Amino acid sequence: MCLIAIAWNTRPDLPLALIANRDEFHARPTAAAAFDPQHPDVYGGRDLVQGGSWLLASSRGRLAAVTNVRAGSAPEAAALSRGWLVRDFAQGEASAADFAQGLSRTARDYGRFNLLLWDGDALWFASNHPRFDAAPVAPGLHAMSNGAFDAPWPKSTAATRTLADWLETTVPGAPLASIDVAALAPVFAGLRDTRTAPDAALPDTGVGRALERRLSPAFIEDPQYGTRCSSVVLVDTEHVMFCERRFAADGAAIGTTQQRLTLPAR
Repeated sequence: MCLIAIAWNTRPDLPLALIANRDEFHARPTAAAAFDPQHPDVYGGRDLVQGGSWLLASSRGRLAAVTNVRAGSAPEAAALSRGWLVRDFAQGEASAADFAQGLSRTARDYGRFNLLLWDGDALWFASNHPRFDAAPVAPGLHAMSNGAFDAPWPKSTAATRTLADWLETTVPGAPLASIDVAALAPVFAGLRDTRTAPDAALPDTGVGRALERRLSPAFIEDPQYGTRCSSVVLVDTEHVMFCERRFAADGAAIGTTQQRLTLPAR
């Protein structure tokens, strides 16, 4: 993922809501969101090169999502894929706190990452750049892109506004079973924003002004590297709803999947 907005404990009936865009090279092989053949409780997309993922949810009440951290144009030398963090947490048993804090010993071995972990009770953030950090996420609206957590990048600010606006228009207490792809249209429209940020608002991540400008929209249209999918994950007390919309190299939508996962009784 390269853009994530979350609402954490802003509503008792919908404690976690996440919207996200994944940006990647279009040539990189990827499996669309589905149940993992080896772990049937785990749902999400899979990277077919390294075997990890960018966003996974589990019917055992777990969720993980990752973005890379942009820091210059030199290739990363790390040996371990950041997508393995998502896979290992979603498939595992460790609490969000234990998993996040346990990374202090190995975080430097992975590509630069921002990581979100939810274990059914707590939501944690961890990162290994510019140094290791792990902390619980405070209730409220947050965004995570390719810089610091909650950095006010234009597309991050726009994504949190999209999520906040949608939450304000939904009826509190409405079951997830009553929410379908059509009801999520405003969210997907916000994630489809291709507007370039003004130069004065661009971050400086060491890749040059031209590339910062090209990567600044929420939705990146580019035949080589661009937005491959948009995702919405909603969690209430009984279910996780996971909706993914996929895109071709020309930006055209090529498929949508939606799945409801039943959480264990608490």
